[in-house]
Amino acid sequence: MNKKAIILFSGGLDSTTCLAMAKAHGYACYAMSFAYGQKHEVEIERAKKIAVDYGVMEHRIFILPLGEIGGSSLTDKKINVKDYQEQTSIPDTYVPARNTIFLSFALAWAEVMGARDIFIGVNHVDYSGYPDCRPDYFQAFEKVAKLATKAGVEQDQHFTIHTPLIQMNKAEIIREGLRLGVDYGQTLSCYRADHQGRACGKCDSCIFRKKGFADAGVEDPTRYF
Repeated sequence: MNKKAIILFSGGLDSTTCLAMAKAHGYACYAMSFAYGQKHEVEIERAKKIAVDYGVMEHRIFILPLGEIGGSSLTDKKINVKDYQEQTSIPDTYVPARNTIFLSFALAWAEVMGARDIFIGVNHVDYSGYPDCRPDYFQAFEKVAKLATKAGVEQDQHFTIHTPLIQMNKAEIIREGLRLGVDYGQTLSCYRADHQGRACGKCDSCIFRKKGFADAGVEDPTRYF
């Protein structure tokens, strides 16, 4: 029987590629998505469809009130998502402790499911700005996972946080996804997507995505408004 893996899944370019890679490596995939108060919550609908298309074993969607905490332009109504601009510090699209919260939910489900592998689709474009997208952060979380779980303490089980995209740029990710048959026209990465799932083409995520397709030398299938 295939090994089980929890895939943190937003329905975006990176997480969909990550799902395709996990499946290609023989994992039985369980997808986990979050409606956390993000302004681009339409991504959840894309995640639902893609999860079905990939035949995941189960897709769970959790509702979290991170929008009530605020502090990020992705969740705080008082902070507008800006057009792309060069950053010299952590951008305001950073959602406080988001990956720690998401990974904690994934770890809990993994322990209950008997899974020891968690996949998250971060890459070097992200970890250059977000503190919870760095390699040393994920190494630290693996230590926490072993110390904080019954499986780790009583059964000496080790949980692995897989970050297969972390050393890849967007073009490399896109090429790998296309090799695995990913339909990027189904994915959504925009921080200001409208209710029809069309992208703005101007936010950080859109600019990185556009550049990725251009650098990969393939047509960008994204629908823009």
